Amino acid sequence: QEKLDMSTYPVESIRNFSIIAHVDHGKSTLADRLLEITGTISKTDRNKQVLDKLQVERERGITVKAQSASLFYNHEGINYLLNLIDTPGHVDFSYEVSRSLSACQGVILVVDANEGIQAQTVANFYLAFEAQLSIIPVINKIDLKNADPERVEKQIEKLFDISRDECIRISAKQGTNVEKVLQEVIEKIPPPQCNTADPLKALVFDSTFDHYRGVIANIALFGGEIAKGQKIVSAHTKKRYEVNEVGILTPNEQPAHKLYAGQVGYLIAGMKEVTEAQIGDTLFLYKQPVEPLPGFKSAKPMVFAGMYPIDQTEYNNLKSALERLTLNDSSVTVHRDSSLALGAGWRLGFLGLLHMEVFNQRLEQEYNMSVILTAPTVPYKAVLSSAKLIKEYGKDQITIINPAQFPDKLSVSEYLEPVVLGTIVTPHEYIGKIITLCQDRRAVQKDMLYIDENRVMLKYLF
Repeated sequence: QEKLDMSTYPVESIRNFSIIAHVDHGKSTLADRLLEITGTISKTDRNKQVLDKLQVERERGITVKAQSASLFYNHEGINYLLNLIDTPGHVDFSYEVSRSLSACQGVILVVDANEGIQAQTVANFYLAFEAQLSIIPVINKIDLKNADPERVEKQIEKLFDISRDECIRISAKQGTNVEKVLQEVIEKIPPPQCNTADPLKALVFDSTFDHYRGVIANIALFGGEIAKGQKIVSAHTKKRYEVNEVGILTPNEQPAHKLYAGQVGYLIAGMKEVTEAQIGDTLFLYKQPVEPLPGFKSAKPMVFAGMYPIDQTEYNNLKSALERLTLNDSSVTVHRDSSLALGAGWRLGFLGLLHMEVFNQRLEQEYNMSVILTAPTVPYKAVLSSAKLIKEYGKDQITIINPAQFPDKLSVSEYLEPVVLGTIVTPHEYIGKIITLCQDRRAVQKDMLYIDENRVMLKYLF
């Protein structure tokens, strides 16, 4: 197939953006419509959630893994390149969201006209707001008979301080007004701040593993240009590679001659080991080192469980499956572990229970691995009081992720458990029961705000 020439898209005609929303507010459907309008995919019934490629995503109807796609759009006689970086909506995957936003200059905030603002809308809004991105509010599902866009506009104005004239009312399912969203993306979101004349600086924001071609890295260029045959170096591992192929994702890979500053695409450079494409790594040209880009806050696992092969002869197969899957899902932590009853295995750390289920489901579907998963626990901290133990660990506070490693209680002055700041959005008739429930669980109320006549937002420290 013919290679694309990407030099016709200078930085000022590039827009990098994400769509953020609560689960089921129609984010993936809106992405499908945008892909159709720009002619990236053809209009057929098969285009349901094109960017949700994993089997588990299609079965559960949720987005787990961030994907990206480049759209070409002509607005007032100028050809624009719009890079859409898809994000998950579920709280367990908010790490994927913050990762996607680091490659963007703006976001489309989707709210369901029927359900209004939900807890995850609030959380994702603050992620985008802290990253100082332009925000375009979109009210979706106006075709439903219970839709009440007026009420949702008031909520957006009250909670996010965005004027209601800026809200765009659409129906992603029917395609109503979606064209307007693309025009707003071009007019409201600034182009990336970077220059092709600078030395190459590329951020790896995702990576996948292909059995034939090795590691495929998704990159956002913050400076310079990259082409086949160039020698590049990873700032993280200091290893040298030769570029075999670069291109853009229209969700499927399309090779290009070169990628330029401000563009988002993929790169294949003969990385054989899954650990070589570290997410958050910076790539630069050999002998032209640059200041690496600030990486991401690494995700903090909050749920730990033991994983063991059903049969010990499967140990090595499971080990390689885990290595590949953790490349693709960088927020899982892995520690070697062994138990008297189950033999050798691992202790895995996840962001939450849904994350753990999805990971287990992907092991079964993508690698045919059946495993024994032990009951999940949360990490505890112990403040040590015995001088002998403090000397042994070299510190007076230790984190315990495995119940088998609990220190003797005579040598501990206190145990600490994790706390969470929870945002609860609820109809006000349930408020009494919810407050009682929270108090029973030793929660401390931090904030209470009426979003409109019948919705309340509570903040509790659990």
